[in-house]
Amino acid sequence: MIFVSVGTARDFSRLVKEVDKLAEGLKDEVIIQKGQTKYDPKNCKYFDFIPRDKFLEFIKKADIIITHGGVGTIINSLNCEKPSIVVPRRKKYNEHKNDHQMDIAKELESEGRIITCYEVDELKNKIKIARGFKTPKISQERNKIKKTLRDFIETRS
Repeated sequence: MIFVSVGTARDFSRLVKEVDKLAEGLKDEVIIQKGQTKYDPKNCKYFDFIPRDKFLEFIKKADIIITHGGVGTIINSLNCEKPSIVVPRRKKYNEHKNDHQMDIAKELESEGRIITCYEVDELKNKIKIARGFKTPKISQERNKIKKTLRDFIETRS
């Protein structure tokens, strides 16, 4: 199963439309939490909003996570050692007011923790990569990750 979470506060039709298009050719079940996204998928099961316990259940069951660059879903995916494809919201597409999600994704990608997908037309290939991706265990490195994120946020404030 592929679980897609695009956050709850902003529209992310660019990603949801691409996932919906790709879902037609995938053998995987695809479930999307689309939040404020206006586009309703035709080939995927989707929810606008789901309770936190159901959200965590989907992450635990998923083989691959596709998410925006928000740290909440990323951290939950890493905690469950799930291959995560991060598609940051982009300022140039008016998906966010700045490119902080790009910065977060680049940092975690440089540490080998996630797969990044900066343009949605790369997503099909990124899913293939995710199928063989081994997410590093973070239990021993949890404090390092928290420090990396805290340092990152502090330097952007």
